[in-house]
Amino acid sequence: MAETKELVLLNYWVSPYGMRCRIALAEKRVEYEHKEEDMMEKSPLLLQSNPVHKKIPVLVHGGKPVCESLVIVQYVDEAWPDRAPLLPVDAYGRAQARFWADFVDKKIFECGTKLWRLKKEAQGEAKKEFTEGLKLLEGELGEKKYFGGDAFGFVDIALVPLMAWFRTYESFGGFIAETEAPKLVAWGKRCMERESVAMSLPDPDKVYELACLIRKMFGLE
Repeated sequence: MAETKELVLLNYWVSPYGMRCRIALAEKRVEYEHKEEDMMEKSPLLLQSNPVHKKIPVLVHGGKPVCESLVIVQYVDEAWPDRAPLLPVDAYGRAQARFWADFVDKKIFECGTKLWRLKKEAQGEAKKEFTEGLKLLEGELGEKKYFGGDAFGFVDIALVPLMAWFRTYESFGGFIAETEAPKLVAWGKRCMERESVAMSLPDPDKVYELACLIRKMFGLE
């Protein structure tokens, strides 16, 4: 990996947003220090680096913080332009990639969070929105290897952390992702064959265990 000074990622292992940053840095083969945050007692560095939202992930490069996962992925792409481009070269392609990545945030991850953070009687609408979102993404993917075609890129990085959370979503939402969106699940398996993805995503069983623990803590069982 490339030698890089003073590059630190503030993260929490189960965060799909942090996974994006790890994948982007791995694709670029950039060395960095990974600092695991305690979300119950956030570090002074995190609070200082992201005083607006006080959330992870934050990439601190040479003492300068970059916040929000999709912004970080774009920053990484621009800061190390000489290898593994993550966004398309043409303006229209870049705009489309940003649109679908934004869709993933607002439609997929937000609905996915509702699936495991709501009580069972309130999960029906979230499940409907979530599975509809999967089908729309499957339509956009079409017969392509990755969302950008043959090259793994921005939209793939935005969405692939879903693979670590599928078991949790399926368990609480009462559906099978492979039945709802088989091409999307096959895409996810292809992505998992990449070293950058495999090394950046946690065990889905451990994600599920943590989700169950959080639900118990908040009396959602």
